[in-house]
Amino acid sequence: MNMFKKLLAAAVLATASIAVAAPVAAAQGTKVVVIDQARVMRESLGGKDIQAKLQGIEDAIAREMKPTADSLTSEGKAIEAKSANMTDEAIRADTALQAEVQAYVAKAQQFNQRRQVASQEIQLTERKAWSDFFRALQPVLQEVVTETGAQVMMDRSDLIFADPAIDSTALVISKLDARSPTMVVTRQTAPTQPQQ
Repeated sequence: MNMFKKLLAAAVLATASIAVAAPVAAAQGTKVVVIDQARVMRESLGGKDIQAKLQGIEDAIAREMKPTADSLTSEGKAIEAKSANMTDEAIRADTALQAEVQAYVAKAQQFNQRRQVASQEIQLTERKAWSDFFRALQPVLQEVVTETGAQVMMDRSDLIFADPAIDSTALVISKLDARSPTMVVTRQTAPTQPQQ
């Protein structure tokens, strides 16, 4: 089945499920509200605070790594300059240059490992921050469900169409802003790997 047929089949299935679910929900008197979680993350004060703090942590990590990166760049250029006019045989015969290259390679490998750890720390920090955000969001969502008398809350990304009248995103954002205008974002440390 080609990609077009798969997309068409998915659209037909989604439309059919909405066509069946909507009358069933209406017949049962079920009230549905919709929120846009991506918009809540992007536009709420807490979401903006997390984004700013995560960027600050990324910038701090980049500043920590920069001196070593700059040093390695300079050292690499110096080694290239020394060996630029040398033949392969002359390079292999120069034990001092060989030792310098090996030391440089070892430092570069250590730096790459530090970069990988830093990347892990950024991912862990981001995951923890957004997990805390959604934990803070839960009581707000419950409050909106209670206030609106809804039995079902759905995310806009799960829908093909929803009447704007049932969208409660702005209400969720205003309540979350009142409760959690800032969020605690703490840099997480990557678990240490056992030495082999």
